[in-house]
Amino acid sequence: MSSSVSRVTDGVVNGGVSFWYADDGLPVRREPLSGDASADVVIVGGGYTGLWTAYYLKKAAPFLRVTVLEQKFCGYGASGRNGGWLYNGIAGRDRYAKLHGREAAVRLQKAMNDTVAEVVRVAEGEGIEADISVGGVLEVACTPAQLARLKAFHEHELSYGETDRELYGARETGERVRVVDAVGSTWTPHGARLHPVKLVKGLAAVVEALGVVIHESTPVTEIRPKHAVTPYGTVRAPYVLRCTEGFTASLKGQRRTWLPMNSSMIATEPLSDAQWESVGWGGLETLGDMAHAYMYAQRTADGRIALGGRGVPYRFGSKTDSDGRTQASTVEALREILVRFFPSLAGVRVEHAWSGVLGVPRDWCATVTLDRATG
Repeated sequence: MSSSVSRVTDGVVNGGVSFWYADDGLPVRREPLSGDASADVVIVGGGYTGLWTAYYLKKAAPFLRVTVLEQKFCGYGASGRNGGWLYNGIAGRDRYAKLHGREAAVRLQKAMNDTVAEVVRVAEGEGIEADISVGGVLEVACTPAQLARLKAFHEHELSYGETDRELYGARETGERVRVVDAVGSTWTPHGARLHPVKLVKGLAAVVEALGVVIHESTPVTEIRPKHAVTPYGTVRAPYVLRCTEGFTASLKGQRRTWLPMNSSMIATEPLSDAQWESVGWGGLETLGDMAHAYMYAQRTADGRIALGGRGVPYRFGSKTDSDGRTQASTVEALREILVRFFPSLAGVRVEHAWSGVLGVPRDWCATVTLDRATG
């Protein structure tokens, strides 16, 4: 390990699932499955996908017997490790348009726009305090090539019906966030910053109160028609929903269904008022860029910068991990991105680093509702 990497990683908490759990605390686990059982619907996976599915099923049909089976604890995977972006972006939208028609893709984009507001509405209505701030999403360009990509991206988004998206020059960008050398940006109101662990914990408590049965510490080893098999027994149901994303590859017969990929993040120490004055960011936008090795960041409720990035060193095709540790070279690369964006923060300490596995469909055609990092 080089001396520069060593200095950057000295004293950094690495792993422990994520900074979000270090901040809010690991949950007390619910009881595992105690034997064979039955349900109307069994959901495999206690992350956002599984819990939101359970929530809307019970809201639509309260009489349904819904059971969630989670291998560790709710939010253990990408849902508790991500960048805290509530975002309207769609991965593979052009492919979706080719498969289903452009009008269908436009309707999907409008639904994704509405999803951001829906998550905020449900959190407020159900009393889930998740540090949500609807500041939109700002994506910046810092070079001529990035600016060309940004303008093309902006026009492409408008073509799918996002009429309230705005394009900014260098001065307007700096009035929002003072990214050094930024020459332009695009902003959409359909985005928010949040604390992912507070949201997933709150959502789990809400669905449980609605009557959903959640069994944690219960890994599902095989999904068969109308059967979810675990070491503790089998749950039988007319409908078995697989909501495992990056962990899908560990299921029998599903090794090549989804590609598990590893993504990493860092969180700084809390910044001082003077440091925030140098950065700006008063609108609490989530922040991304147009580099090929892009970054994504948020200003946390307690005054830190949480930042992740793709293109930095990471474990490709990674096996699912339990600790969430990330490579020292990745911590260094992420910190370099932070300082490149905000040179005034060169002396700021990185306090936590972590990683997580996300699932990518092998046809690269899926929706992303929370972030483009780990979840």
